Amino acid sequence: MHVHTLSAATPAVRFAGVTRHFGAVRAVDGVDLAIAPGEFFAMLGPSGSGKTTCLRLIAGFEQPDAGHIEIFGEAVEGLPPYRRPVNTVFQDYALFPHLSVGDNVAYGLKVRGIGRAERDRLAREALALVKLSGMEARRPAQLSGGQRQRVALARALVVRPKVLLLDEPLGALDLKLREEMQSELKSLQRALGLSFVFVTHDQSEALSMADRVAVFNEGRIVQVGPPEDVYERPATRFVAGFVGSANVLGAAQAAALGGEEVPSSLRPEKIILLGHGLAEPAEAARLEARVVEVSYQGAVRRVALLTPAGLSLTALVPASAPGAMVGGTVQLAIPRGALQPMEGER
Repeated sequence: MHVHTLSAATPAVRFAGVTRHFGAVRAVDGVDLAIAPGEFFAMLGPSGSGKTTCLRLIAGFEQPDAGHIEIFGEAVEGLPPYRRPVNTVFQDYALFPHLSVGDNVAYGLKVRGIGRAERDRLAREALALVKLSGMEARRPAQLSGGQRQRVALARALVVRPKVLLLDEPLGALDLKLREEMQSELKSLQRALGLSFVFVTHDQSEALSMADRVAVFNEGRIVQVGPPEDVYERPATRFVAGFVGSANVLGAAQAAALGGEEVPSSLRPEKIILLGHGLAEPAEAARLEARVVEVSYQGAVRRVALLTPAGLSLTALVPASAPGAMVGGTVQLAIPRGALQPMEGER
């Protein structure tokens, strides 16, 4: 497979002030964005947040009402999908049921006028890439969901796009298969050196796969950065609640727990229940709380707590630690630096 290399100064995809509305709905509302060549970039957000419309704008299925879109330095507004150096993998696979796997993969090459022998060779290469060698003669109906998703991936890659767009591609798969495909997609992307732009509403998927994550809400990007930054330092209340779960604290509550007097987030795993097998950090705020509820979640227990001041907190403790009893009182330690200040409340 051909690996694209270009000056890092030229983004693979660039949005400048891109807006798209449908009637009164601003699906995409003034988005600025630069995706680097060879980057695995995730667009994460709830339904209706604008992430899928952004993907469709890159693909050419939608056109912007305002703003400017470039792919590898070339303006693409008004350019139809087939003229763009991109290809899309959809959640529902969109395979032709009456064609063999080999012909499904080779379809884009046939449309481009490439001869039979050459397109069969390229289709075999693409199928080998997604670990489906020898499946050329089968029909899509004879394949599992995971195999159909691989065929869709091979079909998108065979035309050698510079940017691969993936629209919730693992949404129809069961959890174990999703996890396998996540790791395979990531290693495939590394091997090819292509820019992958991946749309998902699943925050764990975005965190585990992407080099950078853009979090969308109400048509705008509310935070963009490496997964660790987005998770550890959520910029807004929305990001804190959507990416993982977080205790969201007002300014006075944050100050009472040893943080700055500004709205802050506190991840549940940062709260330490003392006397539960965890050492108390050197610098920490101490407080008492009543245990309201305990739920077992495999490796961890989720503990709902209520402080005497009426603050509800959620903590995650290792399942191997001694169990906190509902109705009992526990001592908590909040390590210095565990509270992360947040910006505006959008």
